Amino acid sequence: MSSIKMIDGRLQVPDQVTIPYIEGDGVGAEVTPACQQVVDAAVSKAYQGRRRIDWIEVYAGGKAHQLTGEWLPQTTIYAFREHVVGIKGPLMTPVGGGIRSLNVALRQTLDLYVCQRPVRWFRGIESPVKHPERVDMCIFRENTEDIYAGIEWDAGSAEAKKFYKFIHEEMGVTKVRFPETSSFGVKPVSKEGSERLIRSAIEYALSHHLPSVTLVHKGNIMKYTEGGFKRWGYELAEREYGEALHSGRLVIKDCICDAFLQNTLLKPEEYSVIATMNLNGDYISDQLAAMVGGIGIAPGANINYQSGIAIFEATHGIAPDIAGQGVVNPCSLILSAVMMLDYMGWQEAGLLITQAMERLFSQGIATADLAKYMPNGQPLSTKAFADRLAAAL
Repeated sequence: MSSIKMIDGRLQVPDQVTIPYIEGDGVGAEVTPACQQVVDAAVSKAYQGRRRIDWIEVYAGGKAHQLTGEWLPQTTIYAFREHVVGIKGPLMTPVGGGIRSLNVALRQTLDLYVCQRPVRWFRGIESPVKHPERVDMCIFRENTEDIYAGIEWDAGSAEAKKFYKFIHEEMGVTKVRFPETSSFGVKPVSKEGSERLIRSAIEYALSHHLPSVTLVHKGNIMKYTEGGFKRWGYELAEREYGEALHSGRLVIKDCICDAFLQNTLLKPEEYSVIATMNLNGDYISDQLAAMVGGIGIAPGANINYQSGIAIFEATHGIAPDIAGQGVVNPCSLILSAVMMLDYMGWQEAGLLITQAMERLFSQGIATADLAKYMPNGQPLSTKAFADRLAAAL
């Protein structure tokens, strides 16, 4: 097996490379093979046999629990560390067992501090907005801090009472209106965590010749957490990217999150790269996805740019109501694989996929979720769409 390596801050990718994958739960059994079929065809066409992906299955979620008794086996974590780059289908959330979310567990265990979500419109896709072609952004969402750190206590619990007692008696907090029935959560936002996220966004903007990085925050209300994120971002840019700022190659700006959500509808063309915290990023990425056609064509990745470890993923859920019916849209995972190919430096194969996908959409060829809104739409099954996409490369 040939693994990707991170050497001196750069990925070293062999021509025959091993990529671990998690099939996923629910519709994962349908979207994952469709994705692999299209990617294999694109790599073969782009490189005429000189490059190849060897897929190895690793386990998480329901399939892992059925096979091993564990929801997230250590062998899966080891495989992603060993091979650096991997891809995953959607995962169910275990009931009990002390794991809130397998996706969050993967991100935190591997310290995948960037959730990267590029959002663009494809010709042929129906959109609820008038000019979806103006939406072309890449979101850098901090993955390990903010309220998603999961530090909270239930109302009435001994922990909640102890927490309130401390902040009231030791810290002088008097603004909790109903302390006996309040749940509490802690929102950690660190300078180090903010800087590494914002640095990644800036590096991406510079390497892709994009016009700006916007820090999205609620610092007018949360002055030390979200306000700190904004302040640290400006300080980092001035300290480490002063030449790019002063030459005009880099523009750093900021926007309060509620105003930003409005602006994405009114003037989306003013934004290119977005750096934000976890909860804001959740809202932003879902709204932008809806503006260009829905989460079925929304790709995503979780990346540590320092270690190089990256897991590309379907951004939708397991959709148990349609699982096994052959109607699920595989494009979220396929476009996430395009991100993976780009990350590996195999942009030629990724470009073949996006160009072919746009040609099919322009002809009204898609799975039913998209085709039903297209003039002369031709709804295809998951497998039939993957076949047409592979043939159209």
